[in-house]
Amino acid sequence: MDEYNSEDQALVKVVAAYVVALFGAGVTLALVDYNPLLDILIADVVATLVIFLFSIAYRNCSFYDAYWSVVPPLIALYWLSLDLSQASALRELLLLGLILYWATRLTLNWAYHWEGLHHEDWRYIGLRERSSLPDFVVNFFGVHLFPTLQVLLAMLPVYAVYCLGERGFNWLDIVAALVTAGAITLQMLADFQLHGFIRNRKEGEHLDSGLWAWSRHPNYFGELGFWAGLFLFGLAAFPAGWYWQVAGIAGMLLMFLFVSIPMMEQRSLVRRPSYQSVIDSVSMLVPWPPRRKAP
Repeated sequence: MDEYNSEDQALVKVVAAYVVALFGAGVTLALVDYNPLLDILIADVVATLVIFLFSIAYRNCSFYDAYWSVVPPLIALYWLSLDLSQASALRELLLLGLILYWATRLTLNWAYHWEGLHHEDWRYIGLRERSSLPDFVVNFFGVHLFPTLQVLLAMLPVYAVYCLGERGFNWLDIVAALVTAGAITLQMLADFQLHGFIRNRKEGEHLDSGLWAWSRHPNYFGELGFWAGLFLFGLAAFPAGWYWQVAGIAGMLLMFLFVSIPMMEQRSLVRRPSYQSVIDSVSMLVPWPPRRKAP
């Protein structure tokens, strides 16, 4: 019972941190008036700074965990509220609905796995251990600011839809909706399979069934598919801006290929050396029939 009470109290602290952060972002938006993109960048950094201060106060960067999924729908709602594009109300509402679907799923998944403030994500700890920079610098720039800027970069197509959209609803919007919804659903299915495996796994076992038999990281593939879907929405609304909108999905792809996946697989190999057999037989990211294992 004490453990549950402790987690509940920690969750209250996290919620309070986000209330303060969003209040700070709201005040910032009320004070600045440059353009919709620069205004939201400043407000986003202010909110990130507030969460960072809570992380310092409690000596735990887990305060930032939910930021990735909580903030994007709020950014989308802000841009939508400006009513700058009259190209397609259907596209705007469909996009918002899909972002809310993604954000709800991801936030609930975070809440399901969250272990309270006595625990900190191993990736944050690993970043600090591998860096020669002071922990304060790594925590702010590596753990907090970099992901904030990465997500905002990936939200550029959403900015294009709500603030620059010039084309009416078209066939590419349908493709975008199918890609985005399919990616979120694939992510959700991958998480369900992962949760079931974690509940019943034995020491040394690794997940290599279901979607995980075709991809070592189907959840990451779904996440990339979501951001690719947003890019397609932006392309449908404002094709002239394709060259800067693509920066978001490109950045996400590079982050997963060269940071997230290598960190995850290195940790898996250290904890379970037999995971090498999965690496040898299962596609890293794109779902693909597994290779036959050598006899």
